[in-house]
Amino acid sequence: MRGIITIFGLTLFTLTACNEDKTETKRMEVATTNELTFDSGYSEVNGLKMYYEIYGQGQPLVLIHGGGSTIQSNFEKIIPLFAKNRKVVAVELQAHGRTSDRNADLTFEQDADDIATLLKNLNIDKADFFGFSNGGTTTLQIAIRHPEIVNKIVLGSALAKRSGVPEWFWGFMEQAKLENMPEQLKTAYKQVATDTSGLQVMHDRDAKRMVNFKDIPDEQIKSIKASTLIIIGDKDIITLEHAIELHRQIENSELAIIPGGHGEYIGEITTLKSDTKESEFVVPMIEKFLNKPKE
Repeated sequence: MRGIITIFGLTLFTLTACNEDKTETKRMEVATTNELTFDSGYSEVNGLKMYYEIYGQGQPLVLIHGGGSTIQSNFEKIIPLFAKNRKVVAVELQAHGRTSDRNADLTFEQDADDIATLLKNLNIDKADFFGFSNGGTTTLQIAIRHPEIVNKIVLGSALAKRSGVPEWFWGFMEQAKLENMPEQLKTAYKQVATDTSGLQVMHDRDAKRMVNFKDIPDEQIKSIKASTLIIIGDKDIITLEHAIELHRQIENSELAIIPGGHGEYIGEITTLKSDTKESEFVVPMIEKFLNKPKE
């Protein structure tokens, strides 16, 4: 159980833009299941040098990672699948991976504002959003604070209320230490960060944000008008009751309960097994939801 708590606490925890002074891009190649060519770069975003990667062509889908994570540690397995049919915009948030830190605590509201600014810099007016864990909470804030840029949203194991996890979770977060962080996440950070000493900063900022987490008010959740798909694992650390309540509060929403734990349905790095198969991921279900005409 301790392993599950630690993982959750730290995972809940491009095309060249016209505005040259705000973004810089470069062409790179990445080895995945299928070798992909992608654009990557940094954009000046509210005091950050924010890192992003863009794959494929088509309707934009923005991927938002969880706490303690990078683009690759959360989404490496599913990016090639989405990129077959869409323009995938994957980001790294404040203090995570290749993105710089600012002298301020993390908040989900600020993360939402940062992503809105990044998309403006990239000349993307409207997109679909898929956020996992903490990224799901950030996606909720995007839908609340920036509805004009939202087409549809997918919430993967998102937390909106303190009651959405077992009570013991909060006591554990108060005692969170870097040495208890899963090795896969520490390695993923060190593989991409220009200064690996930032690992402690990332950990501490994520832990503090969770300790100080406050409920998103019901009226804000109910204000979300975007079509929403809520995904949760049947052995997730987020409770089924919480996912069901989100489904009830967001009027135009669907709920999918998937066998497995926190992040197994996307191949999150700490959940991978030797026999993990692409067919186990929820990408086809998400694509069906995103491609469905609005009623």
